[in-house]
Order: sequence, then structure tokens, then C-alpha cells
Amino acid sequence: MFIAGRAGHGSRRQPRVPVAASLCETAVVAAVIAHRGASQAAPENTVEAFRLAREFGADWVELDVRRTTDGVAVVHHDAHLADGRRIGHLHADELPDYVPSLAEALEACEGMGVHLEIKNLPDDPDYDSENLVADAVAGLIAAYLGPERAVVSSFNVDAADAVRAVDPTIRTALICGIVAPAQAVARASAHSMVAVHAFDAMCDVAFVRRAHDAGLAVNVWTINVPERMSELLAMGVDGLITDVPDVARTLVDAA
Repeated sequence: MFIAGRAGHGSRRQPRVPVAASLCETAVVAAVIAHRGASQAAPENTVEAFRLAREFGADWVELDVRRTTDGVAVVHHDAHLADGRRIGHLHADELPDYVPSLAEALEACEGMGVHLEIKNLPDDPDYDSENLVADAVAGLIAAYLGPERAVVSSFNVDAADAVRAVDPTIRTALICGIVAPAQAVARASAHSMVAVHAFDAMCDVAFVRRAHDAGLAVNVWTINVPERMSELLAMGVDGLITDVPDVARTLVDAA
């Protein structure tokens, strides 16, 4: 679950962090997780969006990780750039300036936790069956975050497991769309994950209860409507993954 750990005004805020199931306790305050940074106020997955997320009061940033052909972990959602070039076929120095390396992104996320989504599904055009990005991700977590400020997530459990195989102290989470709640909870539990990042449409009180009973935190994506945020907070979710962290911050603080 997420444990509240918000510092006083003027001090460095400590991110809410999920703990192992054996230490699980009910979250006092839900975490605000900026989806690709403050992505309604700035271009998504950019240094600017991550810095704004911190200014807007986000506890965590969620970002997307891909690998260039020369082995550099970079932050971009899609496999292709807007001009059609495939990231997995490019060297890092061929990328446009707005695409940060993961190192640059993590530096911009100082003071926040980071959910690192590994983009590596079998039907992706740059799918890597060997999960070669795992070494780079684990090394950068050690250098910039430490295990207490990082959670590695993916739709592909093998991609998340590969990072934890490099560093067993790194925690992982399952991202899921509309699937049976029992299936999502069982899959996350079987891989010793600490959280489920659930698509909004599958999230209800029964799902939250089932996940919590299994010792899993529930973070819901992508929530931008204040009324829905309030409903989810009332259900006891542990995190709101949102493009508007300033709006979520106001609601969470008032809850």
C-alpha cells in the first residue's frame, strides 16, 4: 500500500511508497501520480512535464521507457517518433531534443517517486525478447532514485521481472486494462508485485478490496475528471494516475 509521507511546507517532500505485502497497511492519503508528467500543461514525457509535476504537488511521476539501438534507455510512449522513425532503430544522439534519456528524466524528478513503465510487448515493432533494457533501468534506479523511490511497471510481467532479476530490491507492478479482477490480482501476486495499475473501467469497490486483501496497492489510470477522482478516493484506492496532478493534489488534500 501507499504510506503517506508528506513533509511540511518548504521541506523536501518524501514520496508515498508501496511496501511489501507483509508490511501492508491501509493508505492514509492516496498518492498523486503524474501521468507522463503534468501532461496537460506540457508535452508528455518531457523534462518540462516532469518539473511541472513537482511544482503541481505530484508525489510520483509515471513515465515510459524504451531502448535505442545503442542501448540507451530513453523516455517516449510510442515506438515511433512523430516523423515515423522507430526509436529502437536509432542511436540516442539521433533523437530529437525533446526526447529525454531516462537519466535526464530521473534527474528532473528529484523529490518525487517514479513509476517506470517498460514498453516491451510481443506485438511492439521494437519488441526485445531478451529485455535488454533491464540492466540500464536497474542501474539508473540505483544512481538516481534508490529502491524506495522507484516502482517498475509493465503490461508484460517478463519485462518487469527482468529488472528485478538485475536488482531484487526493485519493486514491480502490473499494468492491466479491462481484465477479470481475480486474474489481475492473481497475476500480480504470482510475480511478487506490490501494486496493480488498473484501467479506470475495471476499478470498483470489489476490485479494490480484492487487491488490498492480497496485499496489493491499487493505482488507477488515467483519471482527469474531479468527480471520478472523488469516487475512487472514497473506494480507498492508493494512487490516482492523472494528466492533471494539480487538480488531483487539491482533491486528495481536501479528502
